Amino acid sequence: MIFEHEIPSGSRLYFGKSARIKREIETVAGETLEGLGYEEIVTPIFSYHQHESFGDRKLLVRLNDTMNHEVTLRADSTVDVVRIVTKRLGRSMESEKWFYIQPVVTFPTREQYQVGAEVIDGTFAEVANTTIQILKALSIEPILQLANIRIPHLLDERYGISLDLLRATNIEQILKADLPWIEPLVRLHSLEELSDLSAFPEDIAAELEKIAEAASQIEYENVLVSPLYYAKMRYYESLTFKIFEGNSLLAMGGTYVVDGTEAAGFALYTDECIANKMSREEK
Repeated sequence: MIFEHEIPSGSRLYFGKSARIKREIETVAGETLEGLGYEEIVTPIFSYHQHESFGDRKLLVRLNDTMNHEVTLRADSTVDVVRIVTKRLGRSMESEKWFYIQPVVTFPTREQYQVGAEVIDGTFAEVANTTIQILKALSIEPILQLANIRIPHLLDERYGISLDLLRATNIEQILKADLPWIEPLVRLHSLEELSDLSAFPEDIAAELEKIAEAASQIEYENVLVSPLYYAKMRYYESLTFKIFEGNSLLAMGGTYVVDGTEAAGFALYTDECIANKMSREEK
């Protein structure tokens, strides 16, 4: 029996303090992004192309339109924003910097509010600094983790370390690879360690150098490097970042290509930020 006051598991309810903090986060983020020259966009909750953002289509909530074409509820905003801006709005809008404040939904009933932004031809450092600026305005200063998705792909394509091992962070099996430089790579976590990359093969060193170059343009001190991190979102191909505190992922972003369009973007996870601020207020 389902009572009238019950809500589905994974869905969101905000009231009192949580509703106030949610409004504060969205207001601060919106004002910050508008001040940086971003235009706001709200995309449709229904989409034809969400499957292109996910390796696992089971995460998508599926429906059908009037012509019986499959549509899904919005489970990710990035690809839809880039396609709408470049293909539907096109030349009618000059802005290349867009932000959105809206939820995404994944199967079966998981609802997640986000503040996100996409910059056509944007840079990694630009979106990382913007995310940090918003979090600082909210008095949240967590850890910034820098990674480069190209490194896991090189390990898989050229050095026999599968993406499955990297996705599972199976360090024990990764260290068994017959590579003299694999242990230093596994143990590499600080920006200082990127100053000397002579121990690594040329292709790996070149991708580590991209992390070092990006870090030099980011105005933040609490930074760690995670060269083996492998993101599950299919459109990330190079530099990525995660911002977290404890076990809570507060934001992530990076550079990517959608239909030949190069862009950079991020998502700030509103619900995790609410929990973070509520915890701080209770102390």
